[in-house]
Amino acid sequence: MREKILQIIEKNSRVGVDEIAIRLGEDEIAVANEIKAMEDEGIICGYHTLIDWEKTNIETVSALIEVTVTPQRGQGFDKVAERIYNYPEVNAVYLISGGYDLLINLEGKTLKEVAKFVSDKLSTMDSVLSTATHFVLKKYKDHGTIIQPADDREKIMP
Repeated sequence: MREKILQIIEKNSRVGVDEIAIRLGEDEIAVANEIKAMEDEGIICGYHTLIDWEKTNIETVSALIEVTVTPQRGQGFDKVAERIYNYPEVNAVYLISGGYDLLINLEGKTLKEVAKFVSDKLSTMDSVLSTATHFVLKKYKDHGTIIQPADDREKIMP
């Protein structure tokens, strides 16, 4: 039952316990208890709303920043990642394979604000060796949700 509940709420966290119970053919109380248990165990870490900021008049800039770091003795990459993810403008930090060690998802109001974060906060950390910043120009799909249906997008020429 856990896996099915997780699959349902990952797609839409607003689905009610009653709806989940109906879909699974389970008792509502059993589903509610299972969700609570997964929250207590840290399996369910939070609930989020996906917003298409381009449809608002609020300016935002998203960036993906690749970072090479020197791992800390006895702590690996965890201490550096913790220091980075504690900044409020950082949405996500991932340990990745390949040419870089960490991938950071960051949001700011302007390109300048994101660049300032990289130069003033990120690049000045002792363990950070290098960074590469990639600005997100357009989102097509995020968290499994198509942001802009094909009918609304401009035709892409081959």
